[in-house]
Amino acid sequence: MTGRERVVRMSVELPLWRALVGYRLLTMVYAVLLFVFSREKFERPQVAVGFLAVMVVWTLATLPRVKNAARCTRPFLIADLTVALTGILLTPLADEQAQSVDGPTLPSIWTAGAVLAFALKGGWRWAGIASSLVAVANIVERGEPSRDTLHNVLLVWVASIAIGYVVEVARASERTLARALEIEAATRERERLARDIHDSVLQVLAMVQRRGTALGGEAAELGRMAGEQEVALRSLVAGGLVPPSRLSDDESLGAVVRTVEVPDDDDPGPVDLRTLLTPHAGARVTLSEPGAPVLLERPVARELAAAAAAALDNVRRHAGPDAQAWILVEEWPGEVIVTVRDDGPGIAAGRLAQAEGEGRLGVAQSIRGRLRDLGGTAELISVPGQGTEVELKVPRGKAER
Repeated sequence: MTGRERVVRMSVELPLWRALVGYRLLTMVYAVLLFVFSREKFERPQVAVGFLAVMVVWTLATLPRVKNAARCTRPFLIADLTVALTGILLTPLADEQAQSVDGPTLPSIWTAGAVLAFALKGGWRWAGIASSLVAVANIVERGEPSRDTLHNVLLVWVASIAIGYVVEVARASERTLARALEIEAATRERERLARDIHDSVLQVLAMVQRRGTALGGEAAELGRMAGEQEVALRSLVAGGLVPPSRLSDDESLGAVVRTVEVPDDDDPGPVDLRTLLTPHAGARVTLSEPGAPVLLERPVARELAAAAAAALDNVRRHAGPDAQAWILVEEWPGEVIVTVRDDGPGIAAGRLAQAEGEGRLGVAQSIRGRLRDLGGTAELISVPGQGTEVELKVPRGKAER
């Protein structure tokens, strides 16, 4: 059994096994009291005392066995059911009138605990086998099937099979949920790796293509090859060989991304978001920030700064060399907001959808995807001829987690 299956089994069955422990204890006490208050009718009370003593010792000694499915092995289940069947078959020996009078057997309703253990461990098929054996033992004990005997047998049979079926359905549901969570986690990790590709490999390939074309000669051939590799990598991502992830938006990167030194994620304590955004400031990028540190958990600050850098990359590529950009950092009690605005020509209507269809998913994924993973939002407002504004918003509580 794998680790995932162990987690599923614990989450589904643990309350049921705990309930079974309580049931076995209560029904054990019930069977003993039932004998105590009716002991005068037993022709051979020593037989009843002997069996009940064994049943009590067995129940108390095996309590750890019925606390979970791992300890409740098949040999134990067989031995437990054997004890119950033995008690049923010994009832006429202890009470000769048991066959002529519809009364309780020596183990009484304690027997149902053994059947329920089969149901929890093996599902409705195991429950059906165990309850059928109990039915045969009851019929043999009575000598001939009476109406009450058939009623009790049918009740145990239906109840145990129903519980076994419910357990199987619950297990299947939790396995499906666990698998879905695994797929989601794996997808998020692949998307994170794809973002790294966007921030490194694709940018370098695009830069080599443009510089090679500009230099001409042998450099132009090198640039052409770099461009082919960039297109091939984008096709792999868009086609599913690499899961759809956070690549650049509507055009190839035309400039080298500014490298920001990010503190190691293993270091304890939060990081000041301002220190990650300050390297972006320059002659054409104005940074406005609070006077106090904007402290966030390191992974959150890194992703938020990377999203802002992706927005600035779009400004460098599409707004022209003379475009001006502004970064505004705001810290509120419940959220942190980073706004990137430029005075470029804006984004033409339908251009983002077209870029997404071409496998260039920077705005949709590299920016919005990052904020979605942080539990935040990324809003893009662009009016042709009036520039573009990207607002990155992370709720404080989610960011700290």
